[in-house]
Amino acid sequence: MREELLAIVERNSRIDLKELAVILGVEEIDVVNELAALEAEGIICGYHTMIDWEKTSIEKVSALIEVRVTPQRGQGFDNIAERIYKYPEVTSVYLISGGYDLLVTLEGKSLKEISGFVSDKLSTLDSVLSTATHFILKKYKDHGTILAKKNEDTREKVTP
Repeated sequence: MREELLAIVERNSRIDLKELAVILGVEEIDVVNELAALEAEGIICGYHTMIDWEKTSIEKVSALIEVRVTPQRGQGFDNIAERIYKYPEVTSVYLISGGYDLLVTLEGKSLKEISGFVSDKLSTLDSVLSTATHFILKKYKDHGTILAKKNEDTREKVTP
């Protein structure tokens, strides 16, 4: 039940507990207890709402920043990753393989604001060797949800 429960709530954290119990074929109290246990164990770390900011009047810019760093002896990448993720502009930090060490996602009000963060805060950290900034211009799919749905033609077909 645990794996299926996690898969369902990952896609829809607002699912009704009764509906979830029916899907899983268990009692609602079992679902409540299992969710509480998953939260207590730190397996479920939080619940988030995904917003398509392009459909609002709010200006928001997102960027992916590749960061090459010097790992610290005995600490690896953990200390520098922690320094970076403590900035409020930073939405996520990942240790990655390839030519860079960390992938940092940022949100800001403008390209200038994000560029300023990278040059004034991120690039000046002692362990940071280099960065590469990639601005997100459009999201097509995010966290498994398709955002750029095509408009279907709802007109009736006319045949001769």
